[in-house]
Amino acid sequence: MRLALHKWTLNETPLADALRIARKTGWEAIELRRDDFTQAISLMGSVEAVMALLKGSGLAVACVGVEFGWIYAEGEERKRLLSVFAEQCARARALGCSTVMSPADRGRGELKQAAASLREVGDIAAEHGVTLGIEFMIQAEQFNSLDRLRELLALADHPRCRLLIDTYHFYRGGGSVRAIEDLKPGELVHIQYSDVPKSVEPGKVQDRLPPGEGVIPFAELFAALADHGYAGYLSYEVANPAVWARDPETIAREGLEVTRALLPRSRA
Repeated sequence: MRLALHKWTLNETPLADALRIARKTGWEAIELRRDDFTQAISLMGSVEAVMALLKGSGLAVACVGVEFGWIYAEGEERKRLLSVFAEQCARARALGCSTVMSPADRGRGELKQAAASLREVGDIAAEHGVTLGIEFMIQAEQFNSLDRLRELLALADHPRCRLLIDTYHFYRGGGSVRAIEDLKPGELVHIQYSDVPKSVEPGKVQDRLPPGEGVIPFAELFAALADHGYAGYLSYEVANPAVWARDPETIAREGLEVTRALLPRSRA
């Protein structure tokens, strides 16, 4: 299991500084949202400059985010979202990254329509030689648990569409170590991780904590992932204004230290 720093953990830190910090503090890779590209292009003036920065950073790119909402989108909005999807797939491929990610839609719709939509983006991912990791979120109306997302993936049955687990949404949605043990080999393509506070507010998701500060048994969870044979990235995604207020280099260094301490000894 390889360790990546999710750019959102450093929030408004400029991309060049985030890359320098990630490399200096020992992370192997960076994960980037669609917004991270947009912000960096605005700051640096061109997508070419951003891509050159990433390629010369000395870090791998673990995962590239797309813009979500495409599952049930129609008409011109769907065309726009699929264009963004294809653009992000192309950027991922150019950066040597094999995984793109998207949260599932927040609203509701017909499951058959969602499966057809997933197959369509799976074909786009396949054209670019990447795999889509799709994520459920606890604030969504329909795809808000592991079981519901697995049902969608099974119905779509596309080889380029696999499961992404964000431990924050996973545990708030009733997940457990046992659920990891029940996954099929190869079903899981990417992990984003942060801890869940002991007391949570409905609808609030920017209260994430470093591992060990909340309720998730991370040592058991990481061991279960290792036993499952998961060999992808663990991406440190701690979205929290209280964290963002701290020194970004300290955030990155402490995050890596606590992660290594919780990994199975042979994987640390």
